[in-house]
Amino acid sequence: MNSESNRRKFIGAAAGAAAFTIVPRHVLGGPNEVPPSDKVTLAYIGTGTQGLREMVNLLPIPEIQIVSVCDPNRYASGYADWSKEGLLRQIRNALGKPDWRPGPEGAIPGGREVGKDIVDTYYANQRSADKFRGVTAYADFRELLEKEKDLDAVKIMTPDHLHGVISIAAMRRRKHVIVHKPIANRLKEAQTVIETARRTGVATHFMPWDANGNMEPVMAWIKDGAIGTLREVHNWTNRPVWPQYPTVPTDTPAVPEGFDWDLWLGPEAARPYHPTYTHMVFRGWYDFGGGSMADMGHYSLWTVFNALELSGPTSIDPMLSHHCVLRDGVSSTVKNDFSFPAAGIVRFKYPARGPRPAIDLIWYEGGVKPPTPEELGDGKDLPAEGMMFVGDKGKILSGFHVDGPRLIPDSLMAGREAPPVRARREGGPPQLSPGLRQWLEACKGGQQSPGAFTNAGPISEAVNLYAIALRTGKRLQWDAAAGRITNLAEANRYLARDYRKGFELESA
Repeated sequence: MNSESNRRKFIGAAAGAAAFTIVPRHVLGGPNEVPPSDKVTLAYIGTGTQGLREMVNLLPIPEIQIVSVCDPNRYASGYADWSKEGLLRQIRNALGKPDWRPGPEGAIPGGREVGKDIVDTYYANQRSADKFRGVTAYADFRELLEKEKDLDAVKIMTPDHLHGVISIAAMRRRKHVIVHKPIANRLKEAQTVIETARRTGVATHFMPWDANGNMEPVMAWIKDGAIGTLREVHNWTNRPVWPQYPTVPTDTPAVPEGFDWDLWLGPEAARPYHPTYTHMVFRGWYDFGGGSMADMGHYSLWTVFNALELSGPTSIDPMLSHHCVLRDGVSSTVKNDFSFPAAGIVRFKYPARGPRPAIDLIWYEGGVKPPTPEELGDGKDLPAEGMMFVGDKGKILSGFHVDGPRLIPDSLMAGREAPPVRARREGGPPQLSPGLRQWLEACKGGQQSPGAFTNAGPISEAVNLYAIALRTGKRLQWDAAAGRITNLAEANRYLARDYRKGFELESA
C-alpha cells in the first residue's frame, strides 16, 4: 500500500472479493508486528462491564487497533457485575499493573474514560512499536461516526435498544460491524439491520455464533431414526440472574455526574433517570432489553435453527408468572407490559418444511424446566440448563449448547458412540475465535463469517416474537410472509418502536 487512502480502499473492499488470509506475524517483520496497512482500525462503542471484559481480549490481537471509545457514561459509577473484583483482576492482569483501579476504592470498572485509559495504557506498555497516538473518546456514537473518518469498523457493546440504531448508522458509512446479542430488540429493526448488511456488503459478525455448539451428532441420530420422528425441541436456562423489576420506579434520583441520560435512552421514549434501568439490569425491561431468550437463546439455539431450518412460526404461546400487590388491603395483579416476568415458558410452533415434519420449540426460563423424562431414571433430575430433542420413539438429552448429547435411557447408548464432530477452524491466539478471525478476513475482502448478520434472521425473528408474546400475555398467530400478527392487532405495535427525534433509523 502506497498511501493511507489506498489502504482504506482495500480494507473497505466488498465481501464478495477474492478470499484473503491474514499473513502470519512472523512473515511481517517480527513476532508482534503487523504493518499498519494490515490493521483494522476499530471504534469500541459501549464500555460498561461486559464491554471492558471483552475489550481486554481484543487488545493483544495485532491485526486490530482500537482507535476510539464511546459511551454516554464518563466515569466508573454505579456499575454492577457478576463479582466485585473479577473484572478488576482481569484488567490488572492484562495491563500488567496490579495496582490499577478505575476510580474510588470498591468501584466496578466502567465508563469511557476508563476504557480510554485501558487502551492507552496497554498499547503504551505492550505495543509501543505501533507508535499509537492515543484513543479518542466520545459520549455520542453519532459524533464518533461523523468525526472519525479514518475508521474501518466498530464493535457494539451497548444495551440492547441501541444495537440496531448504531449498527445501521455504521454500515451506512461502510464500516464493518461486530455486535453483541441481540441484533435488535424489535423485529422490524432487526430485519432492517440484516437487510442493510446485505445491501452494503460490509463485514458483519454477530458474536453469539462463537458460543454455539455443533448439531451434527444430534442430526445424525435423528436422520438415523434413533428417536423416531422429531416432534419437540426443549431448551431451558437459569436466566434471569439479574433483578426483574415488576413495577415502574416512582422516585427520581439525580443523574450521576458524567452520565448523559438522554444519550443512553437513545431512540426510546423520554422518562426520568433511574438506576434500575441501566447497566446490567437493562435486560429485564422490554424497552431496553430482550429478556432471557435474547440473552442466552442466541448461544444455544442458533445452531438448532440452522440445522432444522426453522423460520416463520405459525403461533407463539406464552406461559408466565405474574406479580401481585396489596392496594388498600385488596390483592391486585399488576398489569405488566413494561418488564419481563420472573419466570416463563414460550412455545413456538414451526410448520413442516420439506421432509421435516412440524416441530414445537419450547423455551423455559426463571428456573422452570421441562418435566423430568422417565427415561432419565429414578433419582435423576434435569440440569439447571440444558436441551432435549423429543421424538415419537425416544429422546436426546444434551447440555445447553448441544454439548455432550446422549440418547436416553442410557441403555440406548449401548454399542453406540456419538457421531464425530468436525472441528471449527483452529489456530491463532486464544483471543482470536474462529468467528472473529473470519470477520477480520472479511474486512479485508474475504468471505463473510458464518456468524454474519445475514445468517441470523430466523433466530432474531424468534427472540423478538418471544418478547411480544410475554409482553401481551397472549397467544400470537404469526403471518411470516406478511410480517404481522393476525389475531391480536394491537400487538403489532411491538414489532417496531417510535423513534425519538435524532435517533431515527438512517434510510438507504
